[in-house]
Amino acid sequence: MSEIKRPRRPAEGGYARGQETRMRIIAAAIDVFGERGFEAASTRDIAARAGVNAPALQYYFENKEGVYRACAEFFADEVWVRFEPVVLRAEARLESEAGTAALIDAFIAIQETIADKIFMQPKSLSHRLFFLREQAGQEPPIASEIIQTRVRGPLNRVSSELIGRIGGTAPDDSLTRIRMLSLFGQLMLFHMSPRSTLSLLGWSEIDAEKGELLKSTVRAQTRALLEMWSAEREAREAGSVKTGRKKKG
Repeated sequence: MSEIKRPRRPAEGGYARGQETRMRIIAAAIDVFGERGFEAASTRDIAARAGVNAPALQYYFENKEGVYRACAEFFADEVWVRFEPVVLRAEARLESEAGTAALIDAFIAIQETIADKIFMQPKSLSHRLFFLREQAGQEPPIASEIIQTRVRGPLNRVSSELIGRIGGTAPDDSLTRIRMLSLFGQLMLFHMSPRSTLSLLGWSEIDAEKGELLKSTVRAQTRALLEMWSAEREAREAGSVKTGRKKKG
């Protein structure tokens, strides 16, 4: 694979027009990469879908790898705009050593932001395919690296810290991470397998009302589990205190 170069930016005078063209190319590239995969896609196909000529695409992105990188950066930036506020609030609660109830609320706020992204902003088939190919390891690793660094890494880190603090386990403990995956997995099923989940529910789509039903159900289940893990932690801590008192006696 050739070296990935940073995309060129248009001169300041033509920035608005150049940015519009650049975004049109990225939108077309997401469709083509989603439908065909990186290897089968060509810059010629992407340019044609975007309504520009091949030299215009090369001007902004140099090559196919550059376009692919820009697609991943677009997704990461778009998603992080939604997640940054809840992540920052969660970090603030962790730093202030907030109580268990506040930590549970912080985790649920993150989870509901994920739910809103899945249920209230449904993506096209090509967008889902882009992510499915990336998750399956079928595409260049640069997309996973960008999304991991900008979105998944910060999101998973603060989520594991919240769950660890609530349940009394280390953030990097396998149990903590399994718990995090199980809680997020309640939502990911609808993102990764929308057709089968809708079929099972007898729904044709997830509208606002159905989205709220899903969110409230997941919220209740998540709160119940987090409160249970918190109670288990408190029981362990109480047991340790009693054991310590007996030894002193």
